[in-house]
Amino acid sequence: MDFQQVFGKPPETEASAPGRVNLLGEHTDYNDGFVLPTAIPQSTTIQLGFSSDTQHHFYSENLNEQVSISDINHTPSGFASYIFGCIELLQKAGYIIPSLCVYVNSSVPMGSGLSSSAALEVATLRGLRQLFKLPIDDVQIAQFAQQAEIQYAGVQCGIMDQMASSLADTEHILFLDTRTLERRVMPLPENAEILVIDSGVPRTLATSGYNQRRAECEEAARSLGVKALRDITDVNVTETLPEPLRRRARHVVTENNRVLEVLQGVTSERFGELMNASHASLRDDYEVSVPALDRLVEILQKTEGVFGARLTGAGFGGASVALVRSGQSKGIATHVLEQYNQAGYNGRILVPSLGLNDAA
Repeated sequence: MDFQQVFGKPPETEASAPGRVNLLGEHTDYNDGFVLPTAIPQSTTIQLGFSSDTQHHFYSENLNEQVSISDINHTPSGFASYIFGCIELLQKAGYIIPSLCVYVNSSVPMGSGLSSSAALEVATLRGLRQLFKLPIDDVQIAQFAQQAEIQYAGVQCGIMDQMASSLADTEHILFLDTRTLERRVMPLPENAEILVIDSGVPRTLATSGYNQRRAECEEAARSLGVKALRDITDVNVTETLPEPLRRRARHVVTENNRVLEVLQGVTSERFGELMNASHASLRDDYEVSVPALDRLVEILQKTEGVFGARLTGAGFGGASVALVRSGQSKGIATHVLEQYNQAGYNGRILVPSLGLNDAA
């Protein structure tokens, strides 16, 4: 199927946006913290055209599903909620958006923690910017995209995913301060590349413990008298909190410190050690891992040529990311998946080799 087959005419414009993999800085973005994502080769493409009636019509090629919306006061569910949210927020900002036909096709794996939702939001907003020549920049696109996910999809997310999809590329790591939106591009450590393997356990943030974790962090910040946990740098301060707030806050503080250490420049070996520590913290203090992810990460960490590995994305299933020696991704992936799948799991390679060049 294509746009013309579904809607009976060619599209007016199209736009794309990539998914992302996060190397370090997990569950820190909604705490005003620091993150280190990069874009992945897989992307979401949106084609847009004008509707011949008063309804919006959204079609997903991946799901083979069409949604038509006539009641603007009723938010649709599923993939359509993200597109609808982007349109509605632009309308509320004063931009006139007529009824549209929207065709979606994506190679970003869904339910794997690689920000398929952010790619959909950013691609939609890029397409709307092109079609209507809207005076919004890439940061504003990320901000609209974040609010679409919060207000219309029900996920109280930070802004990392949307900023990465809107501003990152596959050539660099993007350091982002999620409070100030200060950002810079960084090189990967020497002689290293990125390998992403899916655990085979899908997850959906709206129905996971994601929003609960955010609420716990906000309660911890109030108890400590700070705006956000980003304002705590000494992990010992968190010892005064009751459980589970103590462990939630401890993860955020130590995770921010891990990102800031990388920012100063580290070897591949040290970067890997920080990734390993991040996974242990996500597993034990933040409690967002699952047995399959723990097993996958354990196999990766014990494999020769792997500097370090951790879950990536919000957890509750999804993918792992590993920093591996350059040129060894294929052999490492084959070895890891053989062991992992023999244990009864169903893993798959998502990004077989992502090598990043020196920052400009």
